[in-house]
Amino acid sequence: MAHTAVHREIRVPPGGTARGETGDFLIPPPPRLSGRNTYSLFVSSMKLLLPALAAGLVLLVVAWPQLMPDINRSGLDFSKIARDQAKTLNMLNARYSGVDENNQPFNVAADMATQTPDNENVVELQHPKADIRATEGLVALSARVGHYHREEEMLDLIGGVHLTHDEGFDIVTEAASVDLKEGSAAGDSAVSGTGPSGELQSEGFRLSERGQVIVFTGKSRLLIQPAAKDSLPGREGRP
Repeated sequence: MAHTAVHREIRVPPGGTARGETGDFLIPPPPRLSGRNTYSLFVSSMKLLLPALAAGLVLLVVAWPQLMPDINRSGLDFSKIARDQAKTLNMLNARYSGVDENNQPFNVAADMATQTPDNENVVELQHPKADIRATEGLVALSARVGHYHREEEMLDLIGGVHLTHDEGFDIVTEAASVDLKEGSAAGDSAVSGTGPSGELQSEGFRLSERGQVIVFTGKSRLLIQPAAKDSLPGREGRP
């Protein structure tokens, strides 16, 4: 016996629901969005979202000084820097080169150089280093702090002043003044170190003629090493 398939068409009125033969409610399928409807929904969402984002950014810019007041007080707001503060210049790894009155070169370097507005002629240096080139050899000085006088070309060194000379001098003192234009240096603080002949101590020193002459002043003491006795003047050939 052949079975005949029976198709029943259920019509759903607009906005309504349908019942099956058993009386159950049939749920209509969800509406399908076409490509045109999806694009329209995206455009409508952007019309609402973009103005909201723009308004939020404007509010953030206006409220930023109140939210972060410490930044303005720290001087990062360049529009409010006072005129005298703008004259305070800091330079990392500063370096200055020049020549003295005899056309001999000298160099001054520092980890940081600071020029204050109250005295533009003086530059404060952190860990300064200075080189004075002599006709033969090199004199090198360093310290923790220095003050460079630009017009006079003078360098004041303070704290742990270290002076070395190619002729064999290596001395330490607490303060020294360097005349870069004349190629000289001097200090009146206690000096200790070594020289070509041995260990030395004094109450000061004078370096002149671009390091060719070094004089130790005040009460001085020199401990001559045995190996250096034969090299002293006047002892050539003596037992």
